[in-house]
Amino acid sequence: MALTVTVDYEIMELGDVELQSGVILPGAFLAYKTYGTLRADKSNAILYPTAFGDTHVQNEWLIGEGKALDPQHYFIIVPNLLGNGLSSSPSNTPSPWDRGNFPQVTIMNNVRLQHRLVTQRFGISKLALVTGWSLGAMQTFQWAASYPDMVERIAPIAGTAKAWPHTYVFLEGVKAPLEADAAWRSGHDRQTAEKALRAVGRVYAGWGFSQAFYREERYQQLGYTLLDAFLSGFWDGNFAGRGLNPEDSQFIDDELKRLLACSVSAS
Repeated sequence: MALTVTVDYEIMELGDVELQSGVILPGAFLAYKTYGTLRADKSNAILYPTAFGDTHVQNEWLIGEGKALDPQHYFIIVPNLLGNGLSSSPSNTPSPWDRGNFPQVTIMNNVRLQHRLVTQRFGISKLALVTGWSLGAMQTFQWAASYPDMVERIAPIAGTAKAWPHTYVFLEGVKAPLEADAAWRSGHDRQTAEKALRAVGRVYAGWGFSQAFYREERYQQLGYTLLDAFLSGFWDGNFAGRGLNPEDSQFIDDELKRLLACSVSAS
């Protein structure tokens, strides 16, 4: 009996794409999900790129009735990053660019393909807003720099247009659990990947929210009564609990390098 896999996103085929490095990524595609209805005049479109290690699912905490991104008022497009397991990634790209040979991609590469999605798939010429968290914020800055006549507003959250020394220190801390794990360095299965990514999530937990958030127990507003439950349910689940293909989880190392090299002025 054939296994039926249900997905909640769509795919835009992009053909062979030349990356910033000059390498051709064959048969590239973007996975994306939309929320709400695009008006006839296409004036209510919002682009909401994904962050480090995330898929569109992790973006949904800001989307919903009465929330900041309300589908009753806006048409929200969430494109998945290259390499995150849904868009073109090490696990779904044919040889010779699969697995560890997947080419390095940049923030600009992602933004250019997102521009094709917005303009060619939906015929949108103006975006009411581009917003994103962390690496999504970096993409937001890139959108404003690359397509200033198209982007009416930006709302970058916890991100920067350039990787400053403080960014370097933060990301070195995120990398440390991976580099200290001998099993990760030697190639890993799903169990190894989940263990290493859980450690990354625990490092990220101290940076992802403020001192006031924890002191005032704001995690209770997210449905967690106890702090330990929040750490395991939110942070472990966010990084280790998404069933990421081990071949794609290894690409996280490259995502960190991409963050460290980020500079809108260099693109």
